[in-house]
Amino acid sequence: MFGYILPEKPELKIKEYEIFKAYYCGVCKSIGRRYGQIPRLTLNYDSTFLALLLSSIEDDKPDVRLERCIAHPLKKRHVVVRNDLVDYASDMNIILAYYKLEDNLRDDKSVLAAAAMLPLKSGINKLRDRYKEKCDIIEAQLAELSRLEKQKCNLADMAAEPFAKLMEEVMAYRPGCDGNREKILRVIGYNIGKWIYLLDAYDDIGDDIRKKAYNPFVYQYNYNGESVEEFKKTFKGRVEFNLTYCLSQISKAYELLETKFNSAIVENIIYMGMLRKTEQILYTGSCKKVEKSI
Repeated sequence: MFGYILPEKPELKIKEYEIFKAYYCGVCKSIGRRYGQIPRLTLNYDSTFLALLLSSIEDDKPDVRLERCIAHPLKKRHVVVRNDLVDYASDMNIILAYYKLEDNLRDDKSVLAAAAMLPLKSGINKLRDRYKEKCDIIEAQLAELSRLEKQKCNLADMAAEPFAKLMEEVMAYRPGCDGNREKILRVIGYNIGKWIYLLDAYDDIGDDIRKKAYNPFVYQYNYNGESVEEFKKTFKGRVEFNLTYCLSQISKAYELLETKFNSAIVENIIYMGMLRKTEQILYTGSCKKVEKSI
């Protein structure tokens, strides 16, 4: 996951933002408690959203406590503790981080990726046993994504499909989902995956051109040496349409869920935060350096 899924903070009440941070800290502490301190560095906001969304449709109210942590030793912070859904989100965070590093090692022979994988090794072996079916699906989709990239796939929608299916599987939490609820979560996950892939690809066009790395938009719209900004203008409207369509599908699916907790935060992220992130990248360029850890 990429860390694109954030709330629109100015529109949140202080209490709501504290709850968002409590889930962020909860996922972080869950990783540290079960996999060690170094793997906590892989934490991103997308995992926080996953925990929030799944928690919002459960019957049990989350247990929130004040605790200290390594990053903030002097002041206690609200933390969601001992929560199965938070643990699930932290598991998915570790799985996706490991496979991303594995992909970097395979494609770029990255020494840094090889070193970063070491602290995750023991955890990933346990997770492969615990989520064998999910890991098999994730590995298959990443292999398909790698195949499309090596073939220089010139259709962004086709290139985005494996990651969309990967996120569909990540979102489908079991147990805890009946048949209909799982279908809805899968629609949300699929469209989130497609939105992330297309947004990230558009955001990375300049870097990928400089590095001569694969980017589906470069091949689909036949980049021919013009300035990056001029090139992006020629198809920005089509990318915006696709991204907006993904967001609309996420919103429609979410409205079919019966939420019990944290609905204001989840709705803020879906209706405002993701739209704002889309606008930032489409119209103001990369914002990867703007967001900081909370």
